[in-house]
Amino acid sequence: MMSNRANDTSLSEVHESIDTKRLIGWRRIFSFFGPAYLVSVGYMDPGNWATDLAGGSKFGYSLIWVLLMSNLMALLLQGLAARLGIVRGRDLAQANREAYPKPVNIMLWILAEIAIAACDLAEVLGMAIGIQLLTGLPLVWGVSITVLDTFLLLYLQRLGMRKMEAFIITLVAIVAVCFLIQILLAKPLIGEMATGLIPTFPSKEALYIAIGIIGATVMPHNLYLHSALVQTRKINRTDKGIKQALKYSRIDTTIALNIAFLVNAAILIVAATVFFKTGNSQVAEIKEAHRLLPGFLGNLAPILFAVALIAAGQSSTITGTLAGQIIMEGYLRLRINPIIRRLITRLLAIIPALLVIIIYGEHKVDALLVLSQVILSLQLGFAIIPLIHFVSDKKTMGIFTIKPFIKIAAWIIASILIFLNCKMLINEVAGIFGNTQILPKILVIAAGLLFASLLVYILVHPFLKGKKKPASILMHPDAKSIIDLPIPSFSKIAVALDFTDNDKKLIAYALGQGKENTTYLFIHIVESASAKLLGQESDDFETRKDNERMEFYIQSLKEKGFVAEGLIGFKNRAKEIIKIVKDKNADMLVIGAHGHTGLKDLIYGQTVNTVRHELQIPVLVVHL
Repeated sequence: MMSNRANDTSLSEVHESIDTKRLIGWRRIFSFFGPAYLVSVGYMDPGNWATDLAGGSKFGYSLIWVLLMSNLMALLLQGLAARLGIVRGRDLAQANREAYPKPVNIMLWILAEIAIAACDLAEVLGMAIGIQLLTGLPLVWGVSITVLDTFLLLYLQRLGMRKMEAFIITLVAIVAVCFLIQILLAKPLIGEMATGLIPTFPSKEALYIAIGIIGATVMPHNLYLHSALVQTRKINRTDKGIKQALKYSRIDTTIALNIAFLVNAAILIVAATVFFKTGNSQVAEIKEAHRLLPGFLGNLAPILFAVALIAAGQSSTITGTLAGQIIMEGYLRLRINPIIRRLITRLLAIIPALLVIIIYGEHKVDALLVLSQVILSLQLGFAIIPLIHFVSDKKTMGIFTIKPFIKIAAWIIASILIFLNCKMLINEVAGIFGNTQILPKILVIAAGLLFASLLVYILVHPFLKGKKKPASILMHPDAKSIIDLPIPSFSKIAVALDFTDNDKKLIAYALGQGKENTTYLFIHIVESASAKLLGQESDDFETRKDNERMEFYIQSLKEKGFVAEGLIGFKNRAKEIIKIVKDKNADMLVIGAHGHTGLKDLIYGQTVNTVRHELQIPVLVVHL
């Protein structure tokens, strides 16, 4: 199902679903904790593992400072994203939609979707490798199995935001404990680790790995995600209430991201201690690291390694899907069924992964993981620059505009990231200009000019003078007169009955919608074993009794002066209701909903959703 949304709230299914106003004391403080932990899993996903392992095994402790710098950047930038969501009630995608022209927004949306695909690619490969390491299953099969986590996400969404957060925090804890044990087994020297805090790049390859580490740590989709997740908390919209929400959000972010930093540092330190110091600097692949760990740390280490990898991949895939939903709905005001969205995103990640494995072999997987993180890093400027502009805008942020020193720090971070990306790109494309082929050169120059122009535009956009143009896609269309509204009149109202005590309520609601000349069409679907097998030829006891009850309802309404008719359907409830309504040209349907969720939906089916998406007439859903 795909539709344009009238509701402009971010993650509308869980928007303000956690009411912090009714709680007091510690319960209120803890009610704010959670969003940053969902964000933090993106800072320790399988993509981080590849870059951290490569950095630690090839360059020892020398890139620890990159992790620390990335964490400080993340703390500031995620804080800005949370501030945008709390103060303005807008996620980053919605804010961009309101601020920039449509062509610019389309390009920003495409770049954001590329970032989501790159992130999901890392999660697919990481989980597949973890499954292979734990079970011995071929990597191709492991990649294919990752499609199944779509159903886990669906189940978690039905449970609610707090339970989803608890599930993610549990997975984060598993990853952290696994690496804490491995650190204790590796016994690194603190003095040697401290040397890694001195900024240095041993080689051009180290710069490439460092860019990958930054891309794996400060990820653009996390900025979109955080600005939306903080809106799941219902707060007092007063200056005091907003200040309190910002305070607790800062605490939440600081704790969660520092845990993520410690996990990343642990991966790099284990790689440096176990591989670099023993002369195994060629160990840059996850599987190779897993194979060699028993010789250095014992048989427990590889099991912990694989379990942590699966936990990291599974937690990241859930938050990546939420970010994809935020980006699509925010930029396009377009909502896709979460299952379809998840399947599309997952297939976009699985296809390149399978192609690389089949064509080039499993030994190229880790290079693909590092590349995915570099792609993420290249998207950062297009997310960070608008974010800084938005939280610096006094007209929309009011007293919650960021302080000058924070603004300066944010712009310095943005400048460093863009500079490092440009330097890395120049290093990577230098080889192209060394050959005689013209087409690759033209493509590289064209792409460079396009992205540079877009970056410059979003940088200078707030300072452009002249008449302000309207938003590319208005958050709320202009209000129009509601005095002369055409009031609909329904000539035939269909009522889907289940022949229980609920029928009284359904018929009452139907009568409330009708007028003197309205015809009421009663519909009931027989779902006995005989009816499902024989359809209209069925003549079992249930079918006969249902026909008798239908006649009783029709006659009862006729005695009260109403026009009524009825039809019995067979086999599939939803399909039969749709068919009868269309065949009889009903212009409204009244149907009951029992409030089934989660597993019950899978057992009993989702008749209401199926029916209302197939019919082009008003559907009144009555809660039974």
